[in-house]
Amino acid sequence: MYIEQVDLDFVQLPLKAPFQTSFGIEEVKRAWIVTVMSEGILGYAESVAELAPLYSEETHASVFYAIKDHLLPRLAAIDIVRPEAVEELFTEVRGNRMAKAALEMAIWDWFAKSRELPLFAVLGGEESRQTIPVGVSVGIQASPTELVECCQGYLSQGYRRLKVKIKPGADLEPLTALRGAVGPQVKIMADANSAYRLADREHLQAFEPLDLMMLEQPLAYDDIIDHAQLAHAMKTPICLDEAIRSDEDAKKALEIGACQIINIKVGRVGGYAVARRVHDVAEAYGAPVWCGGMLETGIGRAHNLHLSTLKNFRLPGDTSASDRYFYEDIVDPPFTLSPDGTLNVPNGPGIGVKPDSQRLSKMRVHHETWQVRQQFKGGGIPYGAPTNF
Repeated sequence: MYIEQVDLDFVQLPLKAPFQTSFGIEEVKRAWIVTVMSEGILGYAESVAELAPLYSEETHASVFYAIKDHLLPRLAAIDIVRPEAVEELFTEVRGNRMAKAALEMAIWDWFAKSRELPLFAVLGGEESRQTIPVGVSVGIQASPTELVECCQGYLSQGYRRLKVKIKPGADLEPLTALRGAVGPQVKIMADANSAYRLADREHLQAFEPLDLMMLEQPLAYDDIIDHAQLAHAMKTPICLDEAIRSDEDAKKALEIGACQIINIKVGRVGGYAVARRVHDVAEAYGAPVWCGGMLETGIGRAHNLHLSTLKNFRLPGDTSASDRYFYEDIVDPPFTLSPDGTLNVPNGPGIGVKPDSQRLSKMRVHHETWQVRQQFKGGGIPYGAPTNF
């Protein structure tokens, strides 16, 4: 495969309701949709970076510059015979994992389509896993009563697990109210997004009677040492998200007991090649994994479902139905929840879905097309800035 053309479309999808985490409130989903073209075949993916460097240091702007100036030039005029080679070609570029993943995942989609195979077959997923159990992520609500009402609505729709965002001052009371309302049989987890410190250990230990299935990334985003101390002091399993960016991170965290569960997000770790290695490391340590969500459009949701066919994805993920967040998705048909709380892995070659051209046009606020002809390396200077210095 020689990449001939890359399209970048910046889309904005209004959320049905504001989504609040310990970082802040999100009302609009914004994303770069990446399309790679070669031999008449199109591969799709999306970047999960955000407007501000809060969950990650990457932003929409950094992803744009990284792809244009540093990543795509390393693929130009290169015959990519296997998708794993993309990670190898990006090795000398440090960080920028979300940018790397967006381009690499589009190439994986292209590669699977070129062989008329579903993506899960190329990734090594299990053919028998064509329905994926899913949970729902619930933002911080204004009151415990509102949280209970919101979650009961999702349970009535069939979702198999509730993930509740928490932060200091909005944690123990709403979680206690929720557990009391839904009973002991419902799977509940809490996601702190790094809102606490080890000094809060006694407060976090007060969660123990709630029988949570896990506490996700309670401490610093780049820490495993304090997480190990916390994990050893708690019965509730600790799940790491932001702190795991590579298979080496996963190995170190599991080796010292910093977690018992890992959330795998392809964008966070830099692509499928790394995500599969994180999966394999966790499996070797007996730690289950699950697929986290970043409010993706239908393109990202399709990728997440294919990833979730790997055998160690033993817990419900965050890939909820399209109508959980959006009035209208950019893919048609959108993803719908089955009565048994599962989503179907899309049929067909590659990820099995593509953007609806009319919807993409309506939601697009910026578009660029790049013809890829020869290899070069450079960039890093903002557009319009003087270069004679």
